[in-house]
Amino acid sequence: MVSVATLKWIHTLSQKKHRDEQALFVAEGHKTIGELLPYFPCKMVLTTEEQWQLYPLNLDKQTQLLKAPLQAMERASAQKTPQGMVAVFEKPKEKTTTENLIPGLYLALDGVQNPGNLGTIIRLADWFGIRQLFCSFDSADVFNPKTVQATMGSLGRVHLSYVDLVELISKNKEHLPVFGTFLEGDSLFSMPLPTNALVVLGSEGNGISPQVAACIPHALKIPSFPVGALTAESLNVATAAAIICAEFRRTAF
Repeated sequence: MVSVATLKWIHTLSQKKHRDEQALFVAEGHKTIGELLPYFPCKMVLTTEEQWQLYPLNLDKQTQLLKAPLQAMERASAQKTPQGMVAVFEKPKEKTTTENLIPGLYLALDGVQNPGNLGTIIRLADWFGIRQLFCSFDSADVFNPKTVQATMGSLGRVHLSYVDLVELISKNKEHLPVFGTFLEGDSLFSMPLPTNALVVLGSEGNGISPQVAACIPHALKIPSFPVGALTAESLNVATAAAIICAEFRRTAF
């Protein structure tokens, strides 16, 4: 049996303060947990007997396996409807540099504060073979439970770093094309796109901040159709990221 104190402790990791202090994060659901196991040391898996019988995982000897009824797991879960399996993973140590990025396609997110959008973009990056993302310091926390769940396990294959975007762009724009997404700029569909680039996306509410925008040499827009018609004010940032990634990767075929 699992103690009430343990259930409460797991639930506290839904708060960034506790995740940072203990260098831990939580994932829920057998599929997400199974995807993350090869990439992050797992301290504990809490599950119902039924879930474990249906979806047994190959756990390391150092991982503690605890079982509890579904009703008890509600104390540990950050979700409205618990999935019957919760895991506590160790956060990786931050290792990043803003200097001399090697050729490749990179995304940088400026002020994207919705954790679900961040997680979806990480999943998109994984799909399109983008292994490095950069975020401004005021972006959502990558280890927020909603972010982790939205990645559907892609978090293990995509490295995300929090950096000063102005510094990142300034140190790389001489050898790596840098693009930003704006409401005004060259149409994404009408200009030749390089295979290697750093693409900056802003939040839906504020777009790219003025300080970062001033450093970006090339402005791109995703045009709405038909031209001149009344449409939505902007696209969801994750939707925009999907369109942009698809267009940049299309040049590789």
